[in-house]
Amino acid sequence: MELHGYFRSSASYRVRIGLNLKGLQYDYHAVNLLKSEQREDHYRKLNPQGLVPALVDGDQVLTQSLAILEWLDETHPEPALLPSDPLQRARVRALAYSVASDIQPLQNLRVLRYLQGEYGLSDEQKTDWIRHWIHEGFSALEQQLEPAPFAAGEQPGLFECCLMPQIYSADRFGMDISDYPAIHRIMQACNEIPAFIDARPENQPDSTL
Repeated sequence: MELHGYFRSSASYRVRIGLNLKGLQYDYHAVNLLKSEQREDHYRKLNPQGLVPALVDGDQVLTQSLAILEWLDETHPEPALLPSDPLQRARVRALAYSVASDIQPLQNLRVLRYLQGEYGLSDEQKTDWIRHWIHEGFSALEQQLEPAPFAAGEQPGLFECCLMPQIYSADRFGMDISDYPAIHRIMQACNEIPAFIDARPENQPDSTL
């Protein structure tokens, strides 16, 4: 397998965690978003959207991080990223989608560039925007998380693949995760697991940290 991504991309980070949890080996190909390499013709042949990540398996190309993670779970079922019970699967999906669909896209690089370019947001206003939407999302998530170590019980899965990159982003913009005790508990548990440690942005070949 080949993973085309960027070290700081939340979506790429999610897939790295999933691959690591599954124990799957992959070749990493860096796509520098700050240099707009995602818009170059050779990359758009893989992903016409010009977004990361893209996962290549043989002659197949998969895009969109949640679709990739669910495909990994279907093709490499152990360890599972989703619980076996249909109701619990729906619950975990809802938690994951709330991060991937409702929180993270509002702080996506192309959204921030548009806000700054079209509306003249200052760096301080941009940071306030990011913190606002993370707070809105985390406040809602906090109310939905149960006392178990992870969203689906004793093992991390799809939700944690989405949550940890979002926590990284929150920390990057100066938010105190201890304000969200359930989220903080999950973060501490994940930070003890090699699959999450190895997926961190600073541990990637293209990291500039």
